[in-house]
Parts: sequence; C-alpha cells; structure tokens
Amino acid sequence: MKNTHIPATCRLGAALLATTALSVANPALAQEASSESDDGVIIVTAQKRAQNLQDVPIAITALGTEQLDELQVNELQDVVKFLPSVTIQSFAPGFAQVYFRGVASGENANHSASLPTVGTYLDEMPITTIQGALDIHAYDLARVEALAGPQGTLYGASSMAGTIKLVTNQPDYGSTYGAVDLELNSVAHGDIGGTAEGFVNLPLAENAALRVVGWYRHDAGYIDNIAGSRTYPTSGIEQDNAALVEEDYNDVDTYGARVALGIELDDNWTIRPTVMGQVQKTDGSFAQERSTAVNDDLQTVQYNPEYSEDKWLQAALTIEGRIGNWDLVATGGGLWREDEVASDYSDYAYFYDALAGYGAYFYDNNYDLISPNQYIEGGDRYRRMFGELRISSPQDNPLRVIAGVFAQRQRHEIEQHYIIDGLTDMFVVTGTDSNVWLTRQDRTDRDYAAFGEISYDLTDQLTLTGGARLYHYKNSLVGFFGYSANFSSRTGEAACFGPAVVDGTPCTNLDKTTSDTDAIFKLNATYEINPDVLVYATWSQGFRPGGINRRGTLPPYGSDTLDNYEIGWKTQFGPVRFNGAIYQEDWNEIQLSFLGENGLTEIRNAGIARIRGIEADFIYSEGGLTLSLSGSYNDAEIRRDFCRIANPDFDCTFDPGDGRTNALLAPSGTQLPVTAKFKGNAVARYEFPVGDWDAHVQGALAHIGKRRSDVRTYENSIKGFFDPYTTADFSLGVRNEGMRFELFATNLFDERGVVNSGVQCLETTCGDPDGLSGTGGVFYDYVIRPRVIGIKAGFDF
Repeated sequence: MKNTHIPATCRLGAALLATTALSVANPALAQEASSESDDGVIIVTAQKRAQNLQDVPIAITALGTEQLDELQVNELQDVVKFLPSVTIQSFAPGFAQVYFRGVASGENANHSASLPTVGTYLDEMPITTIQGALDIHAYDLARVEALAGPQGTLYGASSMAGTIKLVTNQPDYGSTYGAVDLELNSVAHGDIGGTAEGFVNLPLAENAALRVVGWYRHDAGYIDNIAGSRTYPTSGIEQDNAALVEEDYNDVDTYGARVALGIELDDNWTIRPTVMGQVQKTDGSFAQERSTAVNDDLQTVQYNPEYSEDKWLQAALTIEGRIGNWDLVATGGGLWREDEVASDYSDYAYFYDALAGYGAYFYDNNYDLISPNQYIEGGDRYRRMFGELRISSPQDNPLRVIAGVFAQRQRHEIEQHYIIDGLTDMFVVTGTDSNVWLTRQDRTDRDYAAFGEISYDLTDQLTLTGGARLYHYKNSLVGFFGYSANFSSRTGEAACFGPAVVDGTPCTNLDKTTSDTDAIFKLNATYEINPDVLVYATWSQGFRPGGINRRGTLPPYGSDTLDNYEIGWKTQFGPVRFNGAIYQEDWNEIQLSFLGENGLTEIRNAGIARIRGIEADFIYSEGGLTLSLSGSYNDAEIRRDFCRIANPDFDCTFDPGDGRTNALLAPSGTQLPVTAKFKGNAVARYEFPVGDWDAHVQGALAHIGKRRSDVRTYENSIKGFFDPYTTADFSLGVRNEGMRFELFATNLFDERGVVNSGVQCLETTCGDPDGLSGTGGVFYDYVIRPRVIGIKAGFDF
C-alpha cells in the first residue's frame, strides 16, 4: 500500500552540488586557495594528493569559487546543467539523486532502499546518506572536484559511478580580509528572492588563523496551489483545498555558517578543526501537476499541507604531518542531520476508492464513513561517524605508494506517519493518534576498508598504477512498518514476531542484517607524449553495498558492481585545452527497485547493463575571450530481460507457483531511464577594461535530450518520456579591486524542462491509464526553475 513516489516524501532521496568529469564550460578556473595559479595550472586532490589537473589520468573536472559565481550556481540543478555526464532527479531543494554516465535504474530513493551510486565528500569527510548528500549552499568553496567512473579504490562504498569532492577554503595565515556578497532577483511567474553571504579570514598568530563564513538565501516560489475539489465515490464526502490555495507557495529559506581553524604546530604538522551547519526550510510542492484539474503550467492542486525542514551539523578534524619523508593524514568527524517533512497523500486515497472501493474501510467509532483523505508526517535522524588514516611516499620518487584504512558507521532513524483523521480506534496503529500506517525503523550501515595504490615510472613518459580495496560492510534494518492487526491480517502488527525494539512502535516485524567481504581493483597506464599531451587507459571497479528489503519475507539484496574500461586524453596547446574520454561500463547485479505488493519498495539483484559513451570538452582562452564547448553521448541499456518475479534463469515466463503470473517488465536492449543520450553546453565570456573597471559579458547554453522516465515499458508509457529542452543564461558585470556588480538572467527564454515525474501510488493506479476513475491520472512533473532576473553586488575588504 505505501509507496514513496510522492511530492514531499520522495524528497528522502537526495544529493548535493553534483558534478561530473571532463565536461563543463570553462572547467576548473578555480581561484581562491591557490586552486589555480597565475599560469593556469589547476591543482586538485582527487587522488588524495595535490596534482596538476592535466597530469591526473582520470576523468575529472574542478570548478572553483569564481566559476561557480560566474555560472550563477546556488544549488544542485544550477551546476548540473553545465555537466553533460551528470543527470539529476530532483523533487525539491536538498532532496535529489544524481547520476554519472547514465548509471541509473530509476531508484525511488526509499529510506530503506539502495544507497546512492555517487559518493560525496566535504573536504576529507564522506557525507553520502540514503537521503543523498548535504545540500550545501555554494559559497566560499575553493573548488568542486568531480570524478567520473568508479572511484572505489580510494573512495570506497557508494562511489560506484563517481565521486564528488567539495573543498572549502582553508584559513589563511597571511592577512586579514573578507567579502560581502548580495543578490536580489525576481522569478518569472513568481516572487522576489535574494541572497546575503560573506566571510572573514582572521590570522590569530603567525601559525594560526580562523575563517568564518555565513549565508542566507531566500528562493522565491513559482508554483501555485490552485482551488480544487473532489468527491470520494464510496462515501460521497467532498474534499476541497480552499484553506491551502496560495500563489508562489514553494518558497525556500536557507541559512548556515562555517567556522574553520588552522594551526601549524611546526614545519611538519598542521591541524584543522572545522564546524559547519545549515538549516533549509521549504514550503509547498516543487512539481507542476498533470491532470484534468489543472490547465496551466506551474500549477497544482494539493489538499494537505506540504513542507520540509532539513537541519544538519558537521564537525571534522584533519591532522596532516610528515614521518620522515612520508606524508600522513588522519581525519575523522561526525555528521548530525535531522529533517521533518509533511506531504499530501490524497491521490492515493482517492484513486483506491474510485477504482477499488477502499473508502468503505474507513469509518469512525460510530461506524459512520469518513473521508479517506491521507497525509504524511515524517522525520529522519542521521548520525554518521567516520575515520581514515593514510600514508603516502614522496611523490618525486619513481615508485610511489599511498595506503590507508577507513571506517564509518551511519545510523538512520526512520519515522513516517500515514494519517487519516477521525479513523476508528480499531484500525489505528497501536500507540499512535490516528495512523492507518506507521513506519518506524532504525537502519545502520557500517563500512570498513583497507586500500592502497602503487605507481611506478617505467620510463620518464610511461607510468603504471595498480590499486586495490579490501572492504567489509554490515547493514541492518530493525523496527516496524504497516497497519494495525484489525486492519490487515498479513502486514503490520499481525506480522510481528517480537516486542518493540524501536521506541514508538507497537512491536517488531522486521529485524535483519546482511554483510559481505570482498575486494575491488584498478589498473592504469599513463603515457606522457610530451609535457602538453597525456593519454591513459584505465580499468577500474566500483561497488555499492547490499542491504535489507523492508518486507521481511524477502531476502536481502547484495552488492552491485561496475567495471569501467576507459581511454582518455588531456591536451594543452597554448590557449587551447582539449580533454576527453571514451569508455564502456558494465553494470552487474543491478539493485533494481520497484513497487511490489501493497506498494512497498522491493529490491533485487536482477539486471545487467552496458553503458558506452564519450565525453569531451574544448576550451579556448586568450585576450579576454573564453569559449568552451562540452558534451557527452551515453548509450546506456539493460542487457537482460527484466522480469517481475526473480528466478535463477531470468525467464519471464517462469511460473512462481504462488498464483501470480510472471511478466516481462522490460526487454533486453531497453534504455536506462533518467539519462539522455546526448547532453551538452556552450559558454562564451569576454572580459574587457572600462576605465578603471574590468567588465565582462557572458552567455551560456545548456541542452539535455529526450529521456525515459522508467525502465519498465508499461510504466514508462503511462508516465511518458521527458522531453528535450535547452536553457540560455546571460550576465553582464563590472569589477575593480574592491567592488563588483553584475546583472544576470538564467533560463532566459523560460523553458519548462522536466527533471523528474512521479505519482502518489502505483502508476497503474494513480496514473489510471484506463480512465476508470472518470478523472484520469494525476502526475507530478518536477520542472527546472523559471526565468530568473537579478542583480548582484560584492564588496571586498
């Protein structure tokens, strides 16, 4: 019965400032914190040591402070549109999934489902959770490093398809300085928004400094909750949303701060403690509704309040030093995250009543029928601790070694209340006020690893590298989900086998653990033809840990793995930079998730896929003019028939013997969902003097092609394909040594690109493909932000 394809609850699958490799306009022009030197050399730490970007034999992009600002990046979608190898599925700010190179199967990001395929790091700390990574406001970042392809050797679990590194600006011992930046903007069809942000760097002594950063951003709403009503067929009770009608009701407020301390103990040892936190509050839904009740874009009809509040605090400590001529890095930290969400679930109530008469089951203590209207109130609490210790040999030696150990433990306390007001006490889940359904579980994911890489220069031009990671994971899920015993004889309290283990539950009907120990490997050959031309060939592996199916009668699901075969090049010819890669990725034992009986997410290792692609970027920069073109082509398809019921031979005519028929959900050769075959962008920027000021004008185009919404053939026909779209951005500004002003417009032609689509229950029910309800289906299309026009002012001191 309970699915998570719903506008607010689906937000429990998320990510943060996702980026990809080798494909971004004007890549890696990172300023601040010496990310780029005056001669254009870009320093990155993707391989856990400082290197020139052009010398790193992997597909990587680095975006610095100034470039993030030039591209008007505030949030996830802003940066992803310029990264052709990255795709996003978004439900709201802070709740999104990102994918590298088409490695996506249409996961619904259920709280007890698969971990993300992309790992995210904040400085040295992994911050990937089932909800996604932290949605950090992009200010005072030294750079964002994006590594495409499996990065499991050095980065481990959930870096199967790629890794994101968010590198903050560190305290500077040299001088006192800072900046204040302000923005005022207007959203087409919406309201007024703005940003205030700033930082100050304070030397405390010759060997100590403090950096304090703060930000506040208000994103204006642009979705209207319009008036609507519906009548539940069984009871004849009418429902309207008059109390919730509001224009531009999906506004967002984000505020946070970071405090970083740097202390040089002596010439060899440095310690860096950092504390960072953020609060993000959203109202309303971020989807435009596709139904007979809505006749215009950017409108929806919601019958219950919708909002979310996401709060997190991260504390980390990094110690760097030298033992002899070897470098040592010890780092550890904790992450505390809590969110609260509320969402409408009335579509579920209406369609199951209209199509199956379920309204007859909902009455009060007097046995009078009541409105079956449902809404959800939920909360999630995350606690994550991690530590890593690694050593590396001198980098100027022909034989170089990096090795380390890693451990992390993340605990996720899950709580979701599915509420029907006035429901008879007989049907209310024990211990709740008016729950028809309760999900309250504790999920714990543990990861341990030992890793290492060895590089050897066979000649001055040829280097071979080998790496391995031995890992062990242990994941568990315990608690309660389901109905009261009087409402269901199979699911919920009727299925309990023990007393309550998790607080707030009536009993326990799920308590399982899964674990595994294995290893992944990497081989690389790099050949430097000359100082300006490098080519490489790589075979690398990545993995994602297995986990527990929330339906206790189903077995746990195991790891899925990705093998990457890649040939790449990096070239620099004066003002021209041309980088690229050609690759094939074999995805094995895919953790395919779908809605099964009662609408519960089920996961099994039931697929293989092959992704063949190419990505490249071309940049020309000279005399104040910078031109860049980048793009990617990904042919991602499943290579085995996907059957509704798992069986050893993957035979879709297999008789399971349980009275249910098997079915072919998607034949071999079906394209994987979410990712377009082609995605690309172009940026032109010209900088020129105007008196004592430096001026610039910039234009940018970003295009994404047609995409499937679902890997399953029938469900995709119900929801439909995502149409291609192209956005255009423009900016004009001036700056001098202490001030800067800019006028900008994003999505200039007000495109209505769809990044995700969902329904509140099974597509075959809430989508109502046969029209049996008399009203048609109700779909929610999550669209990119409409045109934004704004002005920015910055002041340095």
